[in-house]
Amino acid sequence: MNIGAKIKTLRLMKNLTQEELGERTDLSKGFISQLERNMNSPSIDTLFNLLEVLGTTPKEFFDESKREKQIVFTSSDQTTFTNESLKYDIEWLVPRSNEYEMDPVRITLKKNGQFKTFEPSEAETFIYIIEGAIRLTIGEQTFDVHAGEVAYFHATDHHYIENIAKKKSTFLLVATQSYL
Repeated sequence: MNIGAKIKTLRLMKNLTQEELGERTDLSKGFISQLERNMNSPSIDTLFNLLEVLGTTPKEFFDESKREKQIVFTSSDQTTFTNESLKYDIEWLVPRSNEYEMDPVRITLKKNGQFKTFEPSEAETFIYIIEGAIRLTIGEQTFDVHAGEVAYFHATDHHYIENIAKKKSTFLLVATQSYL
């Protein structure tokens, strides 16, 4: 079981930064980062505190029976989060996808919307534009990607995505898990 990846997914689903999770649990951002990369292990008390803040129970966190059997996921399995300030919606298409090699999400950027800046990692990222157009910035390079086009890259530099269409843009993003 990859405890760090599961905690990271729960944190992202709550739209918390490592620093915010650390503040709510009296842990340092560095500890949270190391925990998510499986470089340290929490005590039982610390783990239970993290799970409480992340809105789950130890039973739900450790129960793997249902996850291993499910092949098809419906809209009732999917979770959506809206960020009003950055003007985006993100939909996790596969629950607990952090436990798999790939993490597929559908993202909709409203007009003038942007998605967060990603830190460098060893992940591979695939983006397929369903509608609209985005600007993908990787390090110092920018790429405009339009409906029907695909971007594929190794995420070894800071990168972010912004909507350049005059309306909403929707895209499928699939990233592999990275274990830096």
